[in-house]
Amino acid sequence: MQLSVSFGALALILGLFAAGAQAQPGSVTSSVTSAGAPGATAGSGHLERIKASGTLRVCIWPDYYGISFRNPKNGELSGIDEVLSAQFARELGVKPVYVDTTFATFTDELLADRCDIAMFGVGITPSRAALVKFSQPYLRSDIYAVTTKTHPSIKSWDDIDKPGRVVAVQAGTFMEPVMKANLKQAELMLVKLPNTREREVQSGRADVFMTDYPYSRRVLDNADWARVIPPDRQVSLVSYAYAVAPGDDAWLARIDKFVADIKRDGRLMNAAKAFKLEPIVITQ
Repeated sequence: MQLSVSFGALALILGLFAAGAQAQPGSVTSSVTSAGAPGATAGSGHLERIKASGTLRVCIWPDYYGISFRNPKNGELSGIDEVLSAQFARELGVKPVYVDTTFATFTDELLADRCDIAMFGVGITPSRAALVKFSQPYLRSDIYAVTTKTHPSIKSWDDIDKPGRVVAVQAGTFMEPVMKANLKQAELMLVKLPNTREREVQSGRADVFMTDYPYSRRVLDNADWARVIPPDRQVSLVSYAYAVAPGDDAWLARIDKFVADIKRDGRLMNAAKAFKLEPIVITQ
């Protein structure tokens, strides 16, 4: 009996030793994301994964005019971050692969390793900064109001926060917490896809919707029914940057280098001019 116990104990010890050896710090375990792309591996970083796979997975919101907009007629992607993401991928020696997301869900995509970087004019807010890491900013915008040209009583910014008014914002955008904090008399409407802010205003369910400078350009270029009301005073200036999952300082440093380079060599301003965004570029 004593001999059998000793062999059993020995087997247990050997089994534990083997399991411990497989779990030593620094060991590499490959992973696959739900999107089917290889994820960053334990003991390695995003730069290594990107080079090994030959792809840079870029999270975008494909309805962001001038930033990352996919034309519904031909499927072509355009915008300042389409241009800059392609240049960044070229510097890394890989190809960009775009992953559709929204402002409400992009942090989940980054944390689940479904994309390497979010490049679509992401506003830096405290709630987002608690979850992900941001690069140095490259754009900065205040909030703009959009109503109909025929609205009987909204003529200026001061006409918005009044009793009986309904102010629409896209759920998940930085306008949501700002309007929650600032509206004292008007009602706030959170618009969730597939509904749109434009539809709510055109239907009369909302009096006005709040957006930023890039999206206001879409309204001016495409909606003959709409009127954009710029803020007559600073409402809430928000800086835009690129976002990544925390825990990979080398990857974030490489992105910051790219942002510094495009500011210095003029690529940022050139891309901004192509999409009429030069008023909100951060050059320093």
